[in-house]
Amino acid sequence: MKNNSLSKLSKILLITSGIGLIISIFVPLWAIYLEAPQYPEGLGMFLHANKITGDYEIINGLNHYIGMKEIHQEDFWEFKILPYALGFFAALAFLTVFLNNKKWLYFFAALFLIFGVAFMVDFYLWEYDYGHNLNPNAAIVVPGMSYQPPLFGFKQLLNFGAYSYPDIGGWIMFGVGIILVVLSYLEIKSSNK
Repeated sequence: MKNNSLSKLSKILLITSGIGLIISIFVPLWAIYLEAPQYPEGLGMFLHANKITGDYEIINGLNHYIGMKEIHQEDFWEFKILPYALGFFAALAFLTVFLNNKKWLYFFAALFLIFGVAFMVDFYLWEYDYGHNLNPNAAIVVPGMSYQPPLFGFKQLLNFGAYSYPDIGGWIMFGVGIILVVLSYLEIKSSNK
């Protein structure tokens, strides 16, 4: 008879993942930094599960000149659901341990990976809209220029260098995704023995 119970390692890492997802609700998920000669110390904007912090008001002032929309927290519908989504996945991690069933692990892993991909696609689409839908009557218009920040990594935007990468909460989410894939693989492998 097939053993559908989770290994001790899976239970420990699922509990750790659940705790990590709870932490990710309260720390920045993503960071965008801008550097330019007139701002040698840089400008930072931090996206949390439910708010934006950092120098986004200064960034709004600068972006006005090139016709970019202002960034306002109330424009992000994601802030209304993201804390609950992360809480749901944390609860699902604990429920999977409580139910002690590999099928629940596979379900959790698949659902979380779909969520992660959807999260990144949504972020890319926001950046695309933000960087391409420019006011044609802006003070500075460079024909053919768009100002979409990079999804991940570095991009030169006129005299500004833009950096975009996960912050603490984002790295936790990536880590949970990796843990779920590895645990699913190990549990499938042990089931086939």
